[in-house]
Amino acid sequence: MSGTPSPECPPATASPFAAARVREEAKPSPRAVWLVLARRKSVEALALVGTVIADEPELAMVFARSIYDEHPWIEMVVVPRSEVRTVIAS
Repeated sequence: MSGTPSPECPPATASPFAAARVREEAKPSPRAVWLVLARRKSVEALALVGTVIADEPELAMVFARSIYDEHPWIEMVVVPRSEVRTVIAS
């Protein structure tokens, strides 16, 4: 048993699929990403609390409410990330 791989068992790096791996977040998704904004007090501004992924606005609302329920929000909104426009770029 030397350190040389046998022809029947090539090393793991020799896989033809190793170079084709794509990070999960880089894959295109048919579902929309929604920004979730919320406030706890009427004097506060809406603040970004997170994101959800959903096919429809109604599902985005359900996901947002169930995922970001750690505070007693008085207002919560979802906005499609694709609808956000840059006003001032850095």
